[in-house]
Amino acid sequence: MAVSLFEEWTRRLTADGSTRSPRVAFAEGDDPRVRRAAVDLVGHGITPILVSQRQDAKDLPAAVEVTTAATLSAGPAGARVEQVATQRNWSPSAVAARSDDPVYLAAAMVAAGSADACVAGSTRTTGEVIRAGIHVLGLEPATRVLSSSFLMLPVHGPPLAFADCAVVPEPDESQLADIAISTAATFESLTGRTASVAMLSFSTKGSADHESVRRVRAATELARDRAPWLAVDGEIQFDAALVASVGQRKAAGSPVAGQANVFVFPNLAAGNIGYKIAERLGGAQAIGPILQGLNAPMNDLSRGCSAQDVVTVALISALQAQSGPAAPRQGRSGTGLASTRTS
Repeated sequence: MAVSLFEEWTRRLTADGSTRSPRVAFAEGDDPRVRRAAVDLVGHGITPILVSQRQDAKDLPAAVEVTTAATLSAGPAGARVEQVATQRNWSPSAVAARSDDPVYLAAAMVAAGSADACVAGSTRTTGEVIRAGIHVLGLEPATRVLSSSFLMLPVHGPPLAFADCAVVPEPDESQLADIAISTAATFESLTGRTASVAMLSFSTKGSADHESVRRVRAATELARDRAPWLAVDGEIQFDAALVASVGQRKAAGSPVAGQANVFVFPNLAAGNIGYKIAERLGGAQAIGPILQGLNAPMNDLSRGCSAQDVVTVALISALQAQSGPAAPRQGRSGTGLASTRTS
């Protein structure tokens, strides 16, 4: 991660004037990577809460809290899981499997107010983390679709956002519009920069015609209607969106061409392939994916994560807890983030 951005996130967490540190619950509290990260996170103004099988804290500083699934099951978190089980009419086997599941219980700590955010996934699959988030936390009322974005940090140049690269396989025009608005809010919350959103296609302003191109055009109009303050344009090719000289030739007069920093791909295949090309061939660092649309912060780790990856995801979790639920820039209370991964 770019040191300046990392330091800025830490500054925001430690300088908000609150005497209470953000509390981040970790479902896999016995994972050595999570425990190493917890030690580091104390210095970033975060209180880590580890869900452990053995409640062993001998290797941890006093500021790190350790609990067990059994303890959580007997308290407010367990009550929240029971409430969800009743609401969703789970089978007895589902209740038995989830009532002591650390991922469900970590999410339930957030729902019950005993943690501000939770992180899971170092030993569990993305699907398991997403299901727990949707079941226990639910979608925020204004959200029509759960989506994701990556914060991309190029070797040279300012940060960018790519979406959706991990969740929605074939978004329709309404979902694409919501992905654009959510990703713009995520990008602004994490970087402090104003979003300029490109709705990507293989066509720029009518240079080709296809059902997928028409879907992107329709999504662009919906995004403008739903977020009239947002700079968004499409359909537009990636080079025209990124490079000023190309944008001038292909989309003269566009408010986005040549200066986009948020790139909305037409489907999951394009987004997932695109971010990995940027990462593996272009050398960009990819942070995420960051889930967008949950009622409260819940982030996912790759099972191949490092301790530093855990620190990064926890910082994003704490920032989301500090900011509040995701919402458009105009009149919002803040931006919420959560993460999952398609590897």
